[in-house]
Amino acid sequence: MRRLLFTLIGLLAMLAVAGQDFLNNATVNGSFQTDVQFYRPDNAIGIYDTTILGRKVGINGFGNINFSLGKFKAGMRYEAMLTPLAGFDPRQEGNGFPNVWASWGNDLIDLTVGNFYEQFGSGLIFRSYEEWTLGYDNSVNGMRVLLYPAKGLTLKGVYGSQRFFWQKYERNSRGLVRGADAEFSFNDAFEGMESSGFRLSVGASAVSKYQRDADPLYNLPENVGAFSGRINLGAGNFSFMTEYAWKINDPSAVNNYIFAEGQALLSSLSYSQKGLGVVLQLKRVDNFSFKSDRGETANALDINFLPPINRTHAYSLTAKYPYATQPNGEMGLQFQVNYKIPKGTKLGGKYGTGVALNFSQVNDIVRDTADKTEYSGTLGYTSDFFKVSDHIFFRDLNIEIDKRFNSRLKGVVQYMNLLYDIAVIEGHTGEEAVEAHLAVADFTYKLSSRNALRVEAQGLWTKQDEGDWAALMAEYTIAPKWFVALADQYNYGNPDKDKRNHFYTFSAGYTRESTRIALTYGRQSEGVVCVGGVCRQVPASSGLTVTLSTNF
Repeated sequence: MRRLLFTLIGLLAMLAVAGQDFLNNATVNGSFQTDVQFYRPDNAIGIYDTTILGRKVGINGFGNINFSLGKFKAGMRYEAMLTPLAGFDPRQEGNGFPNVWASWGNDLIDLTVGNFYEQFGSGLIFRSYEEWTLGYDNSVNGMRVLLYPAKGLTLKGVYGSQRFFWQKYERNSRGLVRGADAEFSFNDAFEGMESSGFRLSVGASAVSKYQRDADPLYNLPENVGAFSGRINLGAGNFSFMTEYAWKINDPSAVNNYIFAEGQALLSSLSYSQKGLGVVLQLKRVDNFSFKSDRGETANALDINFLPPINRTHAYSLTAKYPYATQPNGEMGLQFQVNYKIPKGTKLGGKYGTGVALNFSQVNDIVRDTADKTEYSGTLGYTSDFFKVSDHIFFRDLNIEIDKRFNSRLKGVVQYMNLLYDIAVIEGHTGEEAVEAHLAVADFTYKLSSRNALRVEAQGLWTKQDEGDWAALMAEYTIAPKWFVALADQYNYGNPDKDKRNHFYTFSAGYTRESTRIALTYGRQSEGVVCVGGVCRQVPASSGLTVTLSTNF
């Protein structure tokens, strides 16, 4: 609260000094959002007590206000979780101003004090970000410096402690994060390369975590360093990116307090031209959880980010089994082809036809414990960097075809073949991996210039977990302001006949300029929500949800 008070006093002082010129040149913008859920009992899906942390209503809300005047910028973020929505970490309950910041910059330097977000390279050793749908925020409270000492060269430095819900930083709790990053773009630095078809940039990062050792059993490292190097190449239609990261021993609750070093590699090769795009991605992760509190196991205090390389699905059933990155070890690849069948051909038709083929698979790594042990307090294991385990965590083969049939009708059809190790990814110990086939048909018919009807049908067929599912949805839109939708997911193949339930919803929304209000009434099935490989469990619920958002 003191930081907020000082910020407001500073802004008022500037207003008093600058007078009318201040009002003419300053700008203020922001955004607000409130998500409210009213819970009700629903015996059919096993909800007998609707209270969440002792209350029948969950509320998540935030407001951002940003101010700028010339080279000076400042902002604050207010949050209220009273109480958090079902499925969010109960430690998020509270309200206040968790993010307050101010910055100033010119052509040489950009300085930020307070709370900030930043990323080094692809994030393998450092990324601070916020994801509202997950209730995730690991912003750093401290100082960030960006320097531009020469053309093509960018230097970054960060220092501070990460946000941990509403807890204040204490020296004996979570650690401090310190990091530096350098990136050099040859095309920006040399005049002859500015318009060249050959593109090259290189970068390097170093991040250190300091946390006091108060463990009565182990002699834990108080300073843990991580280092990475990256290169980005482009030549004509081809692009290549790779980043390798290494971390010294970092015993933690996530890796069972072993003293092994950590490694991570992310590579991507792509080709693009008109009507065709091809991407191949590879990733290897070995013991690379990196948190500012070695005792934390939940989605909090992650210093780094391990990007997923599998497709993110938008439909409800194809997104039912999303993959969560396994920081203790995984090896994965993704291959994606997007092709536009030309207009005027038999398959392309009048408007052309889009085809997207995607394959991704993630396996466990091979661990050698012949001379080691996986028990805590030891080196744990060794692992051959190039060996892949036969244990498959996740596999997704899907093909999607989108086509416009005429000026009024367009459609998308999709097939997906899935393998999902639910025991590892969701912690359902002893359950066999889900092997499923999925299909989607999505058609939109334009009734007039403002009115459109979209109909969606989905199917999921599996003998594991909850069995077969079917889903239907109809949405009517009156552009640009109104929409109404009816949807139902039916778990008709559940091995337990008493759990073959319908999860129906009715939704409606209204948009006016930058303000939107949406209401949804019905049931939500139990499952997992993932964004960028980071996931949270969602319990079954029933009731009314109201969302209000606006920007100014």
